[in-house]
Amino acid sequence: MELIDLKPAEGSRHAKKRVGRGIGSGRGKTSGRGMNGQMSRAGGGKRAGFEGGQNPLARRLPKLPGFKNFNRTEYVPVNVSRLEEKYKAGEVVDVDSLAKYGIIKNTDCVVKVLGSGDIKKKLTVKVDKVSASAKAKIEKAGGKVEEPC
Repeated sequence: MELIDLKPAEGSRHAKKRVGRGIGSGRGKTSGRGMNGQMSRAGGGKRAGFEGGQNPLARRLPKLPGFKNFNRTEYVPVNVSRLEEKYKAGEVVDVDSLAKYGIIKNTDCVVKVLGSGDIKKKLTVKVDKVSASAKAKIEKAGGKVEEPC
């Protein structure tokens, strides 16, 4: 057997309907389009989304105000109260340890430490962003902030 001998399975291929080739062919004269009307004409038919002249759905719905900035950086917030309850004194707070303690879900996110709550443990914070109030609380407790990591 050679490549030239390969053929599709019997009955898997159908011959193309040849329309407009005489009355005897069964698909002559009007070529299966009927007598009159929009669909019988060349170029006839309605465009996608046409609603019979009624104002289309895309034009009836209100437009949203403003715009969405696609360059926006979405930070995962972590409060200092969560650091206080999860970490021991002297530990380093970074993305990997936050994920290990279950504070954030995965390590490929951008983290910002916020100042909600109190902290009394001395921690070294190495994350992408730290708010001013969180920085003040961490440094007051004897820790230090190294940003960005």
